[in-house]
Amino acid sequence: MKENHAFGHGGFISSRRDFLQRCGMGLGAVAVPTLSGQSISPLAPRQSQTEGKAKAVIHLFMNGGPSQVDTFDPKPELTKYHNKKIPLELKTERPTGVALGSPFKFQKHGESGLEISELFPNVAKSADELCVIRSMHADVPNHEPSLLLMNCGDSRLSRPSVGSWVTYGLGTENQNLPGFVTMCPGGYPISRTQNWQSGFLPAAYQGTYVDPKNTDPRKLIDHVTPTHLSRKRQRDQMDFLHQLNEAHSKKRNTDSDLEARLESFELAYRMQLEATDAFDVSLEPKYIRELYGDTLQGRQMLITRRLVERGVRFVQVWHGAGQPWDNHDDLEKNHRRLAQECDQAIGALLIDLKQRGMLDQTLVLWGGEFGRTPVVEMPKKGTNAGKINGRDHNHYGFTTWMAGGGVKGGYVHGATDDFGFQAVKDKVHVHDLHATMLHQLGFDHEKLTYRYSGRDFRLTDVHGEIIHDLLA
Repeated sequence: MKENHAFGHGGFISSRRDFLQRCGMGLGAVAVPTLSGQSISPLAPRQSQTEGKAKAVIHLFMNGGPSQVDTFDPKPELTKYHNKKIPLELKTERPTGVALGSPFKFQKHGESGLEISELFPNVAKSADELCVIRSMHADVPNHEPSLLLMNCGDSRLSRPSVGSWVTYGLGTENQNLPGFVTMCPGGYPISRTQNWQSGFLPAAYQGTYVDPKNTDPRKLIDHVTPTHLSRKRQRDQMDFLHQLNEAHSKKRNTDSDLEARLESFELAYRMQLEATDAFDVSLEPKYIRELYGDTLQGRQMLITRRLVERGVRFVQVWHGAGQPWDNHDDLEKNHRRLAQECDQAIGALLIDLKQRGMLDQTLVLWGGEFGRTPVVEMPKKGTNAGKINGRDHNHYGFTTWMAGGGVKGGYVHGATDDFGFQAVKDKVHVHDLHATMLHQLGFDHEKLTYRYSGRDFRLTDVHGEIIHDLLA
């Protein structure tokens, strides 16, 4: 049974029905302009508990688990032991063999001297903006639970996603666009829509899925601009539908699904004014389009900047459906190809955000659901096709990085062991990452709560510590 919101930061009223009833207006006034000209909506912009450094989040999800020792965590000892047994006992999901030294060279970049793999030369141009966490760890070495842990804060149970918590807390600054957009080209990832679900939060806070493989904005968003009705006729239909839903809702208690449906109708109507513009990258100057690149990832990243620029609160950008970074074999070839697909676009995003003065208030997060082993995975049917040139899953130690949003730039936090298998110094769990992200958005992760089934739930459950060393 769903219950009313229970913000721990001062009794904030987030339920639209609750708010309207306390104002003596009832649900009939949903999405209707008030005397002040403001629209009453669960996604209306709101103040955080404190003045947060970040106002929006961009989550770049490298789906499948990129290898930390081949990207942002150089391990010279691993190279020395290449093709030899390493002096370290490993607990792995599948049988593994000798050390697999990284085939990629690392170089120092920027004034900070941050070491980055040759795979990401364009990202490396913003080395002094990156806050690299080399001591991440999760709970299990399996995709589904690790995806849910990274995206929803719990690897087993259905929980609201990070984007849903953020929009629940802050709303959105543009009522003509969704507050939470997730882009995954070519379909859904593993665990599908669970990765951007609203869980027990009102359904209005779930992510809006967009497949950016289409270049035509009218195809990118189905039926965003109906051709058979005028704006006035659409408004008349919306008003009539609203009256029917009002009569329906009076007979029932608070129903977030109904409220979300009403909001979705109104949002779909309002999106006609701005959605095609926001998703149409052809409106950008040629030099900006060339900066990002005329590729799927380039368009996706440019759309991301345009959405955040227009007030969308949380944008998640997936690198492909399935698990493209899950390279159990042919790691050198596949990681090189995948990095080439996204490096220019990610590098452009960082540069573009900074040039526009947006990076300071936009928290960018890069990473996957876990990392990979420093040793080769032995042949096993169904995983690596009998080859011995890839890496298995590894949740004991992996790398993510953040940029902007008030985090330290040109900074490396924590470390794995000499071979890159396990986090051993200044360890950061996924719960700690979430707690720190919420802190930068102006929330105490222990007080951003929602009462459900007799308990106050939060993104970090009963865990999580703010990692202050990451903050500028």
